[in-house]
Amino acid sequence: MLYLTFILCFVCSILITPVVKKLAFTVGATDQPNHRKVHHQIMPRLGGLAIYISFLLGILILRPDSPYHAAIVAGGAIILITGVLDDIYDLSAKVKFILQIAAALIVVLWGGVDVDFINLPFNGRIDFGILTIPITVIWIVGITNAINLIDGLDGLAAGVSSIGLLTITAMAVVMGNVYVMTMGVILIASTLGFLKYNFHPAKIFMGDSGALFLGYMISVLSLLGFKNIAVISFVVPIIILGVPISDTFFAIIRRLYNKNPLSAPDKSHLHHCILKLGYTHRETVLLIYAMSAMFGLAAFIFTMTTVWGSIIFVIILLVAIEIFVENIGLINKNYKPLLRIMGMLKNR
Repeated sequence: MLYLTFILCFVCSILITPVVKKLAFTVGATDQPNHRKVHHQIMPRLGGLAIYISFLLGILILRPDSPYHAAIVAGGAIILITGVLDDIYDLSAKVKFILQIAAALIVVLWGGVDVDFINLPFNGRIDFGILTIPITVIWIVGITNAINLIDGLDGLAAGVSSIGLLTITAMAVVMGNVYVMTMGVILIASTLGFLKYNFHPAKIFMGDSGALFLGYMISVLSLLGFKNIAVISFVVPIIILGVPISDTFFAIIRRLYNKNPLSAPDKSHLHHCILKLGYTHRETVLLIYAMSAMFGLAAFIFTMTTVWGSIIFVIILLVAIEIFVENIGLINKNYKPLLRIMGMLKNR
């Protein structure tokens, strides 16, 4: 039944996306070209609605069974509505942030999706206590926006999300987590069907409705897949989502260093930097796909190592990321942004 549902969700997404495209023009959910964007004509967004409709079809067919399910779907509906409204009316960053927190709180308070402790290597343990809810909400909101931030090229967010979901789903199969596996399969099928129209040259953008919804679902499923386990394994979802997390991290560093608002856009994201190196639009997207796949493979390797092996692995990975981002210009190699920011915060 799972394979049949995958096909049905995939076909549904392919069939419904052209309808959503027409709807986007009707309601004014369009993206205007400007100096920051790589497209040069008015493009329909709202593509996330096609992904969501296909997703709903999948959960209606399979009826995934989990005590978290109702809260996850409810939170997802809030995120989807937030994205749709933003695609049409361009909501302020403050309003979107409040609605994202509301969706996260529904999952945490009603659904009980949280991480209240992690086991440390060598028989240690950290209990988060009163920080359980804030830490979980920060994770959900952070990953939700990380996927949104990389949505700057045709097919980029959809492809990276699919690769991340594929990795999470595969690891859920290994761990025997049927719920995460089922939800992952539904989301992958729905996103790949949409990707047919979203890959370069795109006929429709997923918009915030798609990027926020996929980011939200990925954040929640990754929490469920690695809930209350050893800290070494807790690093796994961070590695899986290495591309959007690192891009978001360095975006925050840049904006703090330049004293810009965190919500301020710029043209120094990973995909912008690769484009500046001379790669074409399609080559840039495929290159970032390859990076995401490598992070996914790294996550699998990471889970098979010993504790000391995992620690060494993380150190090597962090050094490699630092060298890479400095060389492509994701951060300015002429200054040490972390040290500068630490100094700025200290002097306040």
